[in-house]
Amino acid sequence: MTVRTPARTPRRTLRLPSWLPVDGYVLALLGTVALAALLPASGGAAAVAEGASTGAVALLFFLYGARLSTREALDGLKHWRLHLTVLGSTFLLFPLLGLAARGLVPTVLTPQLYTGLLFLCLVPSTIQSSIAFTSIARGNVPAAICAGSFSSLAGIVLTPLLAALLLGNSAGGLSADALLKIVLQLLVPFLAGQFLRRWVGGFLTRNKKVLGHVDRGSILLVVYTAFSQGMVAGIWHLVTPARLGLLLAVEAVLLAAMLALTWYGAGRLGFGRADRIAIQFAGSKKSLAAGLPMASVLFGPQAALAVLPLMLFHQMQLMVCAVIAKRRARDEEVTAGTGETGDAPSVGRITPMTAPR
Repeated sequence: MTVRTPARTPRRTLRLPSWLPVDGYVLALLGTVALAALLPASGGAAAVAEGASTGAVALLFFLYGARLSTREALDGLKHWRLHLTVLGSTFLLFPLLGLAARGLVPTVLTPQLYTGLLFLCLVPSTIQSSIAFTSIARGNVPAAICAGSFSSLAGIVLTPLLAALLLGNSAGGLSADALLKIVLQLLVPFLAGQFLRRWVGGFLTRNKKVLGHVDRGSILLVVYTAFSQGMVAGIWHLVTPARLGLLLAVEAVLLAAMLALTWYGAGRLGFGRADRIAIQFAGSKKSLAAGLPMASVLFGPQAALAVLPLMLFHQMQLMVCAVIAKRRARDEEVTAGTGETGDAPSVGRITPMTAPR
C-alpha cells in the first residue's frame, strides 16, 4: 500500500511590481550612510578611511580605463550626430537647467543642497542602465553603448572643469593644487588603464563579476568616508525632512524636463524612433558610479551633501525610465500588430542587463 505524501504548497514570495525597480545597490548605499551616521570614522580611523578612499577612487578610474574599448569607441564615431546630441544633453542642457535652479535658493533649496544639485547636472551619463533601458524599449542598443562610453570618457575631463568653473570655491576652484589632485586621482589612473588594457583586458573580462563587486565596494567606501566626515563636521543639522521633500520635487521636475527635451528634441533633429530611444535614455540620466568618486575628489569633507542629490536622482531615474522603457516596447508591439512600419534599430539588440547603474 502506497502512502501519498501531501503536496507541498508553494511558498508565496513577496515581489515588488516589475515596473518599480528598487536597486539593491541603492539600499546598500543607504545602509552605508546609516552606518556612517551611527559609527562615523574619526581621529586616526578617519585618516585611514580617507587614505583607503583615495586609493579606491584611483582603482575605480584605472578599471574604467582598462575596460573601455578604444576600438569600439572609434567605430561608434560614424554615428557622430547622435553622440553629439547626447553629449549636448549631458554637458550643456543639464548644466543650464542646474544654473536656472539657482533662483530656488534659499526659499526651496539651501545653498549646500543647490551645490549638490548643480554637481549632479555636471556628472556624465550612465552606460549600464542606458543600455538596459534602450534594449527593453527596442531602441538602438549599440548607439547607447557608444554614447554612454563617450559620455563617461568626456566626463573624466569635463565634469571637474565644469565643476571648477560653475561651483567655484565649493569644488576647490581652479587652483593648481585642485587641478593636480584631479589629474593624479582621476586622469592618470584612467590613462594607465587604457595603456595596460592590452595586457589586463582578458583578465578583467574573465573576472568581470568579481571586479564588479570591487567596483561597488570601492564606491561604498567612498560614501562611508564622505558621510563620516559630514557627521564629524555636524553638517546634517542643515538638512530637514521638509528640505529633502523639496529637493525630491525639484529633481522630479529636472528629470521630467530632460526626458521631454531629449525625446522631442531628437525628433525635431530628424532622428528615427530607435535613435530617439537611445538619446532619451543616454541623455537624461546621470552616473552614480562616476559621480560619487569625483565628488570625493572635488569636495573633500563637504562631499556628503554634494552627493545626496545624486543618490536620490539615481533611484528616481531608474524607476521612471523603467516605466517609460516598457511603454515604448508596448507601443512598438502595437505598431507592429497594425502592420505599420516603424524605425527599427540599425543593428541587433542585446539582453537587458540587471541592476543598472
